[in-house]
Amino acid sequence: MLITQFSQLPISPALLARLNANKFTTPTPVQAGAIPPALEARDVLATAQTGTGKTLSFLIPIIERIEKSKARGATALVLLPTRELAMQVEKVYRAIRPNQASMVALVVGGMAEGPQLDTIRRGARLIVATPGRLEDYIKRRLVRLDQVEILVFDEVDRMLDMGFQPAIARIVAELPSQRQTLCYSATLEGAVREIANRYLVNPVRIEIGAVSRPAENVELRTFEVDKEKKQELLEHLLQQENGSFLVFVRTKHGADRLARRLSRSGHATAQIHGDRTQAQRNSALRGFTEGRHRVLVATDVAARGIDVPHVGHVVNFDMPKQAEDFVHRIGRTGRASRRGIASTFAVPAEQKELKKIERALSVQMKRFRVRSAVPTT
Repeated sequence: MLITQFSQLPISPALLARLNANKFTTPTPVQAGAIPPALEARDVLATAQTGTGKTLSFLIPIIERIEKSKARGATALVLLPTRELAMQVEKVYRAIRPNQASMVALVVGGMAEGPQLDTIRRGARLIVATPGRLEDYIKRRLVRLDQVEILVFDEVDRMLDMGFQPAIARIVAELPSQRQTLCYSATLEGAVREIANRYLVNPVRIEIGAVSRPAENVELRTFEVDKEKKQELLEHLLQQENGSFLVFVRTKHGADRLARRLSRSGHATAQIHGDRTQAQRNSALRGFTEGRHRVLVATDVAARGIDVPHVGHVVNFDMPKQAEDFVHRIGRTGRASRRGIASTFAVPAEQKELKKIERALSVQMKRFRVRSAVPTT
């Protein structure tokens, strides 16, 4: 049966009421595909881009399982690549859980251990974790995972890119072999397929849209521009276009420098990268989400898990290293079928790299050449 409303799902009235209260009424394609088999305790392997509604597609089955489980400790574990993504999952869980006593423990680096461990000790039913910090707790015997009934890998491709495969293996070894596993990835290449083969049993396969391809509603533009004219071009786009700008640069130093220059030019700008403290990252994200900062300058790894609903424009100020990074970057705009714009700045020497990305993704970008700040086609 095709699910077009959450009310068609076999879920508790209390959970349905919380979904309605948070204005979740119509499932996205990944939710309609993944939730029914997940509620039947089937394993699920889903390829879906960021911004397709994955979080709800695993939290609904998790909440139903927690409500029915007789386990006293952690019943569900969600593993994901970054603090920011973990914090967003925790926030959604808190918003939709019918039982406020059903606690969630956030287990991530860069934040105080005390409150995390305290929530675990008090019987958190859901643990949302990055692999590094959770592995550390396991080694120090600070957490038990022997009652986990449902495991979720979210953005597993990113976790593998960040070198978390050994930590994942160590964590899974602590879980019961009889469990349900849900796995989400933007791609199904190489190591991701290995993880799926190793940890999933006869999974239901969900494929939303083309694997590893930009959304159709995002307008792709590329600007051939000399390095020293990039900032001038970005400021021109900020004047010409409406909406918020998420700007990707290659290095932490480059992020700081560009953010400083844009701020001096009168643009409300924040930056996010690996050397920023968690408090600084949270503040930058909050300011961007709430519209106090129109521009957020980010490096790739720091941007994993940025989930801001209405990014109008993504700018690749520095070219992404590979097609996969390109998809992840521009997946931040054009969400929920809204129109988005993705602009890539490429110096003349990078034209070959740009063509390689276009070939890999089977796309053709609209080309502009920049002599001064005003581009020409």
